[in-house]
Amino acid sequence: MIELEGVPELIDPVMVAAFEGWNDAGDAASTAVAHLDREWKGEVFAALDAEDYYDFQVNRPTVFLENGVRKITWPTTRLSVVRIGGDKPRDLVLVRGIEPSMRWRSFCNELLGFAHELGVEMVVILGALLGDTPHTRPVPVSGVTSDPDLARTMDLEETRYEGPTGIVGILQEACTHAGVPAVSLWAAVPHYVSQPPNPKATLALLNRLEDLIGLRIPLGELPEDARAWQVGVDQLAAEDSEVAEYVQTLEEARDTAELPEASGEAIAREFERYLRRRDPGAGPAGAGPGLATESGDTSYLRDPGGGRARPPKPGPEPESAQEQGTGPEAGTGPETAPGPEAAPGPEAGAAPEREAGRPDRAGEPETGDED
Repeated sequence: MIELEGVPELIDPVMVAAFEGWNDAGDAASTAVAHLDREWKGEVFAALDAEDYYDFQVNRPTVFLENGVRKITWPTTRLSVVRIGGDKPRDLVLVRGIEPSMRWRSFCNELLGFAHELGVEMVVILGALLGDTPHTRPVPVSGVTSDPDLARTMDLEETRYEGPTGIVGILQEACTHAGVPAVSLWAAVPHYVSQPPNPKATLALLNRLEDLIGLRIPLGELPEDARAWQVGVDQLAAEDSEVAEYVQTLEEARDTAELPEASGEAIAREFERYLRRRDPGAGPAGAGPGLATESGDTSYLRDPGGGRARPPKPGPEPESAQEQGTGPEAGTGPETAPGPEAAPGPEAGAAPEREAGRPDRAGEPETGDED
């Protein structure tokens, strides 16, 4: 039985969820929800019972010391609520956890129970996948839904994917069958530099979420971190001729396919984001228009003095044929635009339902992507 004592009546609530694991390349999606929770000081009001959904040999508990007393943190999924003030106040219900190991239908039903009790109007699920996209270009983010009416009214893609899926796909379908509007936002992470964190992909997801729900999201240090990340990868790629050549190939393919990025609609979205951020006193440092934009290369100019830790050196070859977009699971992900060499969709280069890249298929569900 769901008890929500102490949770105030919410205003036009939207549930935003992300799960570590197969749906979370570069930890981009889970980091985005963690950022929202941190910036808006979310308060946890519920946690799902870990024993119902997790295999502790796959997602192990951790032991820590607190004032000399040993304690255990169990893998789970937690829900918190944040209230956004302003002229049009709105509440967010944040769901952050790990993809469950078992009982997925019960897991989704429990989350939907919370959504029903809280009066959630829409569920937005964030995900990240590995894709054939260059790190030097704006991160492709695709918005997909199973609801044809929602796809039409919110300018989203209607999913056509068939194949293996993860908790993001299962939760979206559960919402659809329960009559709850649901959207999945997927960011494409370069497969040749898949190690977390990827602040550029996190920033892209937050920008797309901001456009979707019409809220200004404080970005904190994310824009600076994203630029530093790109500078680090630039430097590492320049040190390896094979990687540099491969990146150039991806850039050429992306630039050829990316005509929709220069469309009037994309420019209008960028201008609206600029207007939201033009008041320097309205948000934390680093939220200015030149730092938050994702639609032009000027957002991530090379800065040799970036001063940030560089990511691990990327290898010249992806870890599998699937990561190259050649495996049977990596087809033209029906929820998305196909890869950069095919005809572009609204956000070219992203393939939300691609099974393109669990870096360790033998036993590390904490990394990878899909829908």
